[in-house]
Amino acid sequence: MPPPKKSIKIDSGERNPKSESPSPKSGGNAAENRDADAASAAENSTETAPSEGIEQKLEAATREAAENYDRLLRVSAEFENYKKRSARDMEDFRKFANQELVKDLLPILDNLELALKSASEKDKSADGILEGIELTRIEILRVLEKHKVKQIDALGMPFDPSYHEAVMREETDDHPENTVTTELQKGYLMHDRLIRPSMVAVAMPVKKENPPAGG
Repeated sequence: MPPPKKSIKIDSGERNPKSESPSPKSGGNAAENRDADAASAAENSTETAPSEGIEQKLEAATREAAENYDRLLRVSAEFENYKKRSARDMEDFRKFANQELVKDLLPILDNLELALKSASEKDKSADGILEGIELTRIEILRVLEKHKVKQIDALGMPFDPSYHEAVMREETDDHPENTVTTELQKGYLMHDRLIRPSMVAVAMPVKKENPPAGG
């Protein structure tokens, strides 16, 4: 009986690929998930960044517009005030351009009035001259009135430091205290602005003498 045959297994070096390759579900899914999360985050950041930038620019533009509008209002108000102030200055200049000339004419009126007063008290024969002086005085007053210059009524009026300059006090019982009793020099207004105060004497009570002691 022949002996049994021995089988010899020869290793060719080839291995079963299925036995050594890793499972596709074990590591592949995790990598794919990470890649998907990264792509989603990148997409979200890409969408959010431009939106935030636009909002910031819009807020800055709104603030700038509000500041410019406020500045415009202030400049407009200042310009209106400037126009009103300039108009007042021009009106005052027009009204009072001749003020210095009027002041220079007032002493002439003073001299005419003094001449009238002196001549009427001393010489009754100079009626013709006095009439001429009076007409001259009236004509000058008419010209001054045309330029809104008028005399201040002081005689018999209560003393007013805004229009009167007291140069003396006069004891009298005929007038209340601080009443103008004498007008030494006439005062004048121009457009209701004082250009010269009236020089006046003001009333004061007469001092009562004390009776002698034991009387």
